[in-house]
Amino acid sequence: MADIEWQHGLAPGYYPLADSQIAAIVTFLEMTTPSARRGSAKDLSFVPFGSTDAAAYRALYRAVGEQWGWFSRLAWSDEALAAHFAQEGVTAFRVSDAQGIIGLVELDARAPTETELAFFGVVPERIGAGVAASLMDFAIEAAFARPITRFFVHTCTLDHPGALRFYEKSGFRAYRRAVEIATDPRVAGLLPGNAFPHFPRLER
Repeated sequence: MADIEWQHGLAPGYYPLADSQIAAIVTFLEMTTPSARRGSAKDLSFVPFGSTDAAAYRALYRAVGEQWGWFSRLAWSDEALAAHFAQEGVTAFRVSDAQGIIGLVELDARAPTETELAFFGVVPERIGAGVAASLMDFAIEAAFARPITRFFVHTCTLDHPGALRFYEKSGFRAYRRAVEIATDPRVAGLLPGNAFPHFPRLER
């Protein structure tokens, strides 16, 4: 997100969208020093995806993110995913416990002095089970294992209603908002028509 050319100052008012578009308010957050650990989950396994694990990564990405409208990685080919994860500093972890796979943590540490929490989430059946804080403890520790000036993330109004508060409780501070407009991934065929039902698809 560091390469966005920000244009400030939309005039107040309504901005009509095409039926095929979605819009969300995005909140950007950052942490400049590691926060205290909050999780209590035990015996978690964090296994990094390799450049040949495109199908497995995409399946977990879907399992975690389909309910919240995640779609960007679904538009990538296996070759694009392999090239992405072959880059130094880019790592996605499959998180498991004794009951099975519970979540995804993806870090982008390509910048020399900062790390982005690119994707973070828990599979639907484990939401509310208290494991997310432990995943975040791991992410924070991994991010600050090198001398960075900030760890940053963004969330939006399509996400879990408690996501923003979770990030703040984890030690992140909100510093910017933006409006993001995209083609509805259900219209584009990247997600099924019943994905993220809290944001109805427009059909006429």
